[in-house]
Amino acid sequence: MLAIVLGQAFSKGGIVTIVAFAAFPFAIALVAAIIASPKFGMWTMLAFSFFANGITRYIDGPFGLGVDIILLLTALGYMFRTKDDPENPTANNPLTWAVLIWFGYTVIEIVNPEARSFEAWFYAVRGVSLYFIATVPLTFILLSKEKDMDTFIKIWFCISTFAALWGMKQLFIGVDYAENRWLEMGAKQTHILFGKLRVFSFYSDAGQFGAATAHVGVVAGIMAIGPCSRKRKIFYTVVSLLNLYGMMISGTRGALFVAIMGFAAYLLLSNNMKILIPGAIIGLLVIGMLKYTTIGQQNDQIRRMRTALDPNDASLMARLENQKKLKAYMASRPIGGGIGSAGSWGQRFSPGTFLATTPLDSWYVKIFAESGIVGLSLYLTLILFILINRFFVIFKIKETDLKFKMAAFYGGIFGVCFASYGNQIFGQFPTGSVMYMSMVYIFLAENFIEKRSLKRSKENSNDELSIGLNS
Repeated sequence: MLAIVLGQAFSKGGIVTIVAFAAFPFAIALVAAIIASPKFGMWTMLAFSFFANGITRYIDGPFGLGVDIILLLTALGYMFRTKDDPENPTANNPLTWAVLIWFGYTVIEIVNPEARSFEAWFYAVRGVSLYFIATVPLTFILLSKEKDMDTFIKIWFCISTFAALWGMKQLFIGVDYAENRWLEMGAKQTHILFGKLRVFSFYSDAGQFGAATAHVGVVAGIMAIGPCSRKRKIFYTVVSLLNLYGMMISGTRGALFVAIMGFAAYLLLSNNMKILIPGAIIGLLVIGMLKYTTIGQQNDQIRRMRTALDPNDASLMARLENQKKLKAYMASRPIGGGIGSAGSWGQRFSPGTFLATTPLDSWYVKIFAESGIVGLSLYLTLILFILINRFFVIFKIKETDLKFKMAAFYGGIFGVCFASYGNQIFGQFPTGSVMYMSMVYIFLAENFIEKRSLKRSKENSNDELSIGLNS
């Protein structure tokens, strides 16, 4: 009877059903592991966010909801813990409160009279604010030690480098059957230009891949020039170079600004003229080479990046024209059209409406369209609070190794925030998860300094006691 039931299930459900049955025991084990160790749940969430979109090319299913489930299980595991780590700080932090205010506004958007669908709000609010408010406090509580930060860096860098290598495989060897099917289903229009592939790896699209690899390239590059062991310098340098190359082969012009603005932010934070002046000169030379020369014009990737600095680019003109129309439409809608009313969710749940049919091309334009000028102002206030507040804190850090890590995180965050004007990269996987956790770590800078100071004081006291006993 069991064989008959399974046979019928497999014949009707196909490969998805077979995989589901095979994965069931592993899924139960994973749930148990996350409940037992919430910290493991956070690492699982981080790793899974890199693969969530790519998996859907091979197996049809709502894998994006996997991040929601993992975060929920992690929260449950934390609630059921018998004891807390006394060394961990609480989530009672200015960053948490700032994010909570933004999340509260997006919840109020449920009753927006312009909104057409609660289901659209449910799906869209996850990327806009839910992952933000879920990830930040859990990171504060569960992953607040310096060794946790180092683990975060290793996971992020290793998976991102694997993604860059996978992208190189797509470019030089070719895409596999699932990736080719995805291209043929419509993605080819934006990912094959003039016969050349815009590499997307196992991310949602080339835009996300380019921005994510540029993000890693900046952070790893800054860490590589900081004080660390020779082994780590080599590791960071390799990671930076491979990911910056990944940025180039993605053909994503906006990703260039992640790198430019990220390194620029680091130069300002360095407070060192010996670094600031040469770095600024190199940056200006690179920009000048792209804008005012034809060097490397025969290279497809360099040629496409060069158009990012062209103020008369046709794509840019089209975006500005769309934004002009959107601004006129939104003049009478101060709280927007409702979360999920624009972009892909709008096309799915409210097709044919103005917001659903107007290309957004920008994370901030998306926020403006869905939450209005009120929501955009609130969101930009949140971002500016993070950037301004942390700039002065990191600027004053004296401990060189910690300052380089904090400056690297800050540069990456600044670059992504700046480039999000041109692309919807902030709220997508894996950039969103990485950004939220990075923000937590730059807000833990004072905590790290205090713990280091206490550790040194304790060691000095022990040394003095040992000398006294020996005497």
